Amino acid sequence: MDRLLRSVLSHFIRRGSLTFTTARGTTFTCGDGTGKPISARFTTARAARRILLNPELALGEAWMDGTFVVENGSISDVLAIVMNQPEIMPGLAKPRWWLRYFMRHLKQFNWRTRARRNVAHHYDLDGRLYSLFLDADRQYSCGYFQAPDIPLDDAQLAKKRHIAAKLLVRPRHRVLDIGSGWGGLGLYLAEMTEADVTGITLSSEQFQAANARAVEKTLAGSARFLLQDYRDVAGPFDRIVSVGMFEHVGVDFYDSFFRRCAELLTDDGVMLLHSIGRSTGPDVTSPWITKYIFPGGYIPAVSEVMPAIERAGLLVCDIEILRLHYAQTLQAWRERFMARREEAVRLYDERFARMWEFYLACSEMAFSKQNLMVMQIQLSKRQGVVPITRDYIANEEARLRRRERHSRPRLQIAGE
Repeated sequence: MDRLLRSVLSHFIRRGSLTFTTARGTTFTCGDGTGKPISARFTTARAARRILLNPELALGEAWMDGTFVVENGSISDVLAIVMNQPEIMPGLAKPRWWLRYFMRHLKQFNWRTRARRNVAHHYDLDGRLYSLFLDADRQYSCGYFQAPDIPLDDAQLAKKRHIAAKLLVRPRHRVLDIGSGWGGLGLYLAEMTEADVTGITLSSEQFQAANARAVEKTLAGSARFLLQDYRDVAGPFDRIVSVGMFEHVGVDFYDSFFRRCAELLTDDGVMLLHSIGRSTGPDVTSPWITKYIFPGGYIPAVSEVMPAIERAGLLVCDIEILRLHYAQTLQAWRERFMARREEAVRLYDERFARMWEFYLACSEMAFSKQNLMVMQIQLSKRQGVVPITRDYIANEEARLRRRERHSRPRLQIAGE
């Protein structure tokens, strides 16, 4: 068993320096010796055997259960090495990948009831958990780092400003925010652009928090949040924005999503889709992520999104790829979470805290070491709606920045 483990891991891990100790006490080092030396230990033979057979699921579970222990370094350091190898996965894992690929349509078949249940699994957790690591506005999506060392709160404000600039929102525009989260973007648009905002979410926790914030900031007349599926909302809208929600739609519903957006958007309207994407092509969701973090979720390739946009009759006005912005966002989230990790243990338990640490770390490494990015796709229904050069984005951002300086105090989560 130890010999097989060493053979497989040595063949897979060719970069870095990662030393393993088996449950029997056998020690071996994998990699080319570069970088910081990291060491880990299997406390049971079963954990090692499961990782050989199904590494994408079993590594995270072994970490959660304490049967895979990092002795020198952190789980983030281990994942930085494991997810930076020439091959994406060990050879023994490839047959399971093909099986998951052929089954992905079933896993992502997110009809209304299932979609709401999937959202509740993640977003209806205790709200205090998210306050441990998110910014003050509770933005749970990629920040916009105009400089590498700016604080997380500034990067999230810059993200909202960047999106608003691309939407070209004007006073009294009717704006639909699909997947409105805790209401931060919708409240920003209502306050800074004087738009009439409708946000929709499937999370009861987010629905209640967003409306409470609107009341607290005296914006309830211009920003309202509904517990509603995107397939059931009534229009029309001058602007549509969706941030961090498309990853929950599912590949078989891309056509329905964009057709519904086209039906809701006015002829002179503008839409912006902000979504995680993959640069390589169609793939599958990690089985560990599916089981523990985002059931029914999937990160699309650009090649999977564009045909559905075309079939819906929407025109692509602009595409921007944000490459390492999410890696920086996730690093900030992970560091903030680790600084308050004991509070997460008190909210849930040690196993949950280890799960959340693994989730943030593996997500960060997927952006910094592998092929994930964020795409912002700007859409319209006819030519001439958006200016023909991108200069307007910087001009709009400057205008919004001036408004922010003269606005009311920064929006906060209700009760904070």
